[in-house]
Amino acid sequence: MAGRVFPKPTTGEKITRGADGKLSVPNNPIIPFIEGDGTGPDIWRASVRVLDAAVEKAYGGTKKIAWHEVYAGEKAKTKFDSWLPDDTVEDYKEFLVGIKGPLTTPIGKGIRSLNVALRQMLDLYVCLRPVRWFKGVPSPVRDPGKVDMVIFRENCEDIYAGIEYEAFSDDVKKVVAFLQNEMKVKKIRFPESSGIGIKPVSKEGTERLVRAAIEYALRYKRKSVTFVHKGNIMKFTEGAFAAWGYDLGKREFRNVVVTERESWILGNKEANPNLDVVGNAKMVEPGYDMAPADFREELHKEVEAALALWPTHGEGKWKKMLRLKDSIADITLQQVLTRPAEFDVIATLNLNGDYLSDALAAQVGGIGIAPGGNINYVTGHAIFEATHGTAPKYANLDKVNPGSVILSGEMMLRHLGWDEAADLVIKGMDGAISAKTVTYDFARMTEGAKEVKCSEFADAIIKHMA
Repeated sequence: MAGRVFPKPTTGEKITRGADGKLSVPNNPIIPFIEGDGTGPDIWRASVRVLDAAVEKAYGGTKKIAWHEVYAGEKAKTKFDSWLPDDTVEDYKEFLVGIKGPLTTPIGKGIRSLNVALRQMLDLYVCLRPVRWFKGVPSPVRDPGKVDMVIFRENCEDIYAGIEYEAFSDDVKKVVAFLQNEMKVKKIRFPESSGIGIKPVSKEGTERLVRAAIEYALRYKRKSVTFVHKGNIMKFTEGAFAAWGYDLGKREFRNVVVTERESWILGNKEANPNLDVVGNAKMVEPGYDMAPADFREELHKEVEAALALWPTHGEGKWKKMLRLKDSIADITLQQVLTRPAEFDVIATLNLNGDYLSDALAAQVGGIGIAPGGNINYVTGHAIFEATHGTAPKYANLDKVNPGSVILSGEMMLRHLGWDEAADLVIKGMDGAISAKTVTYDFARMTEGAKEVKCSEFADAIIKHMA
């Protein structure tokens, strides 16, 4: 095609999205891929063999992925003098679902992360990060098997929106002057030398993330969705995120969800049928007697609203429903270590999700096997990706763990509805790791392990699919 820097695919069929919003996946879907920089080529070669083997074993040749290489990062810069060619973005748009390896962030002022650029160009508002432990993977925690969480990280807002003004620049002087003169802000401690960043958090952005998290939790029969936030400090951004999350959950999923506080109120009534509104309120808020009158009045309304759910939620029915709750971000980072079983699906903002997903990955073996997906559940667009960096010192050594891309591919197969192939990937990974046939990162921490190359680890996974 004229104007393109690399050709369109010549085999395979497009994935489409039906009127019902669901993906229509042909037996030979075109899947764009970026092999990635640094260790990316090694990892991709191993990963694509595993994914193809799983599809072949699951469907006996009736289904096969038509892989279509697109370009970003160092390879794109070398071949086309562009870090992110327009053709790459257009192909991800056209073919809906794709995958990518790790990418270099170009060095230089004004050049942003290629990963962030792709997410924002395609409005991939969910960063989906499942975190689970594979038996035998070395872990720094006592009981990593209790870690089984799925993080829905908002992908387009928060500080990652990139609205920043450099200290001492003319632009930052204008922003500071506006804040001080128009908005009467007095809390900038050193205004003459401050850089300024703006953190947008919208109701629309929150609701579409939370909706996706709740639908996922219901589909996979998870027990709870926790809104992780820092609303005790940032009331109108992080606090609003939690409030809008609760409102969306109660408005759109009322008959199948219960908030944690509603569960307390309903449970109190079930334990003591004669309990009145005031007595119930005192059990929910131990400081009730010392609280101001307006606070007590609001609490009474909350209790009455929860008790009004009795026909659909009372008499223990709430115990089988999806629980909605929230947790302050810093406490969450502590409790995922001390009480991981209390967390299931987590919905959170961009920065919190960045911290939390990497911290959880460390509990189950490290970022090297942490999968990720960036998804727009409205348009159907999705890019699954390695969550680690390029590790250039290991490039072309056939050494590093390909687990992150392989498990991201497993997520992609499940996203396509090819659960049988996805299950085989998990079975193969479980088998290889349990047999202690692992790459150097796991071998150095596992007694009796057999250290293998990146490509040999792929061989072991394929072998254990049988």
